[in-house]
Amino acid sequence: MIRPTTALLFAMLIAASSTGLGAQSSQDGFDTMAQPTENQIECKAPRPPKDLAETAYIRNGYRAILRIIATEKWQETGNCDCQITEFTWEDVIERSTEFVTSDNPRLPFDVVDLDKRATTFEEARSEACSAD
Repeated sequence: MIRPTTALLFAMLIAASSTGLGAQSSQDGFDTMAQPTENQIECKAPRPPKDLAETAYIRNGYRAILRIIATEKWQETGNCDCQITEFTWEDVIERSTEFVTSDNPRLPFDVVDLDKRATTFEEARSEACSAD
């Protein structure tokens, strides 16, 4: 005799496997719950290391600043190669004083504005470089 809880568990397992909620299967056939690694082919700013700043808010500001200074480098040189790898986190911290908008040490940047600026610059770069 099948218990109701066993039948319910079995039904949930079948539903999860048919909806894709089960384990991911790689090309090699190995089942894993690990997330696939990011494709590093495109020019994308890396996540700052956790020891760079106390809060994620500040680290996100540093990442946006990296994106901005990389596109500034593209504007100066016209070189469509990925400029992000040319800068270190120390370079970003050094330049970050130019982007400070507040006396509050926990919220020194307007991260939303920095991110918008970086996205706008990257879109301009992408459009200019794809036209070449």
